[in-house]
Amino acid sequence: MTAATESAKQEWEQAYRALVEVTEPALETRLGGQIEAILGELRRRVGGTFTLAELADEYGRASVWARHVLSEKGASEWPRTQSLVEGAAFHLFARGAVDYEP
Repeated sequence: MTAATESAKQEWEQAYRALVEVTEPALETRLGGQIEAILGELRRRVGGTFTLAELADEYGRASVWARHVLSEKGASEWPRTQSLVEGAAFHLFARGAVDYEP
């Protein structure tokens, strides 16, 4: 695994851990909806068969398209939550990579 892929994977894990620590039910629900929107876009962009390196490449482009996805979803707080939601979604999606190892 390249250093860039490993770095991205660590960012995803940190975001997911931060997401798990959210205790406010309303915020948890909103963030869950935002994550589902990002996951849907990842399925469209990356497909069902991918490597962690391919996913890390897409992560490098995600800040642009994720902003559009979240704003279309009507997520008013997306500027504050985009990084968290993006990372957590990539962490969850990474589990489907052909070379994923926990």
